[in-house]
Amino acid sequence: MINQIKYFVALAFGILTMLTVTHAASAATSESHHSYAVSAKLISAQNGVNPEQTTISAALQVKLNEGWKTYWRSPGEVGLPPSIQWEGSENLSDAVIQWPAPTRFVAFEIENYGYEKSVTFPVQLLLEKAGAATRVTANVNLLVCSDICIPESFQLTLDLPQATGFDSLSAKRIATAMAKIPSTPSDSHVRLVGKDFNIASNRLVAQFHSEKGFGDVDVFPEYGQTTFGRPTLSRSNAGTLLTASFPVLYADGTGSGLDLTLTDTDHAVTFEADNAPALSTQGMTPSIWWFLMLAFIGGVILNVMPCVLPVLSIKLASVIQAQSESHAAIRASFLASAAGVLTFMVLLAALLAVAQSMGHAVGWGIQFQNPFFLAFVVSLLIFFAANMFGLFELALPHSWTNHMAGHAGTGHVGHFLTGAFAALLATPCSAPFLGTAVTFALTGSITQMFAIFIALGLGLALPYLIFALFPAWVQYLPKPGAWMTRLRMLLGVMLAATALWLLTVLWTVNGALLAGLVGLIAVGGVLAHITSTSTIGKSTSFAIAMFAALMAPTLIAPPVLEQPATSTSSSWQPYSADLVAAEVKKGQTVFVDVTADWCLTCKANKRLVLDSGQVASAFSADTVTTVRADWTRADPAITAYLMDNGRFGIPFNIIYGPSAPNGIALPEILTKNKVLEALTAAR
Repeated sequence: MINQIKYFVALAFGILTMLTVTHAASAATSESHHSYAVSAKLISAQNGVNPEQTTISAALQVKLNEGWKTYWRSPGEVGLPPSIQWEGSENLSDAVIQWPAPTRFVAFEIENYGYEKSVTFPVQLLLEKAGAATRVTANVNLLVCSDICIPESFQLTLDLPQATGFDSLSAKRIATAMAKIPSTPSDSHVRLVGKDFNIASNRLVAQFHSEKGFGDVDVFPEYGQTTFGRPTLSRSNAGTLLTASFPVLYADGTGSGLDLTLTDTDHAVTFEADNAPALSTQGMTPSIWWFLMLAFIGGVILNVMPCVLPVLSIKLASVIQAQSESHAAIRASFLASAAGVLTFMVLLAALLAVAQSMGHAVGWGIQFQNPFFLAFVVSLLIFFAANMFGLFELALPHSWTNHMAGHAGTGHVGHFLTGAFAALLATPCSAPFLGTAVTFALTGSITQMFAIFIALGLGLALPYLIFALFPAWVQYLPKPGAWMTRLRMLLGVMLAATALWLLTVLWTVNGALLAGLVGLIAVGGVLAHITSTSTIGKSTSFAIAMFAALMAPTLIAPPVLEQPATSTSSSWQPYSADLVAAEVKKGQTVFVDVTADWCLTCKANKRLVLDSGQVASAFSADTVTTVRADWTRADPAITAYLMDNGRFGIPFNIIYGPSAPNGIALPEILTKNKVLEALTAAR
């Protein structure tokens, strides 16, 4: 390790020399970044630029909160390596980053290479003009992961004036980080004595020799975008010969050379194994497969959420009525519904991609902030509910049904629209795993975004796909009978309740538009009363028309969004970044709830957890401040807060406190124990 010995000798000499020099009045100043997962700062060994100096020893210092990890230059099976861009720097010609040796961590049987707790990346800064003042601007992108993965993007600056002086603490940290940089083979007692790619069995085998023997050893291969599984390590020759055998999980032929980094108990070395055999297979990089699985599971869970269940029930009810049809017809109807779900998800991904490219903030369910979208969805719900109540029968013109017939003269447009409507109503709901998948989609490439939303659609369409695969299973459903009339009424009530809920959301967002919509409902009720042939239909439609006509004038002015007390013992303060910072600074435990009237999962969290029992009692303590950020209407400050925390949808709940100044984020679906444990940990 000759190079490192030289480095430490030079560093020690520099420290002794600088300590004898009077420090200049000016000193290096740097900005830092803090979030609930990570904090970061640029540091330098010098307080300024000495005369004739052409290089500066600096480092990016990253501290990760408990349970969080970030990645090495080669992340392993999944993940993204850190990247730093230096645009905006002054008097900087280049910056060379060095990578401390990684450790291996496993999550859900997935191999990753990276760092936990903290990591310092040494950076050699090359100056354009020797001895001149320098401003370093680092645009940093980190992916940090715990139970969820969050992309962190931030900018750090470091000002180095013309000055002499030495920062001994930063110099020591940089030296410690330099000691963790893998050495070259010429400076190591370890030798690479054999390597082989076995293409037929997709394996990489490498052999190393150490005269001292191997201790706590690991090996990290790098070859383009190729990913490797956990190695099998075996020792022989009295522990001096190490054989590492890796499964090749995904092969990519773009690699320019094979690198093998070996870490031992107190030693690391990187071997450049040139002329590695080319690998060429087709497929998607496994870094996305984990997120595709999360999206699929989240879509499956959405089927039992209250926003989707009524529409799914309508589909099953329609199939019960069609049990006498052939298996081919039943299969076609369910495939049409699945196609509706997938079509909606593809269109949603396309709209989000376009909005994102135009610089708009995007997120899961954000369209429910748009009053015209709300009015459209409410209209559809009322339309379907009225059909369930028997106020009219929905039928397309005869020529349309003939043209769009799927089998035996039966069209499937209605089934397609049912699937699309179920997907549309899923967007104000959240589910476990969904937040992580959507965050990955909205921070990845266009291809990744479409892939994630298609996987989400497949999960949401799974009940339809199961019955399409096994159409005979519909015979096990209850037979049609008088109970179907009661079921139609129940489904009508469920749809009407959903419409009423969204009407209250629309009133909050835009009262004038709601008044106009209710006026149209009154007109529709009058027309239904005139055209209806049944006594029940006439009386029901007349009651609807009269109620809507009386309500419309009172709805013009939307209510003022306030943060009322949600229980007798707890009051919620409206969100502001300054308020949260001030309360944390005072030593308070601060609970932040980002919610919206259109978010059903948020309402379930409030009803079942936040506003009841032990949690409400805990919130009433003098040391706890509860803050609510209402995102019912578009709010740039709340949107920015979500983005800063790597979130693109709600619910989002986070707890700050003396022991958690950067916050403890909670899962989308809250439980009493999760909240109470986080409160205890934060204070």
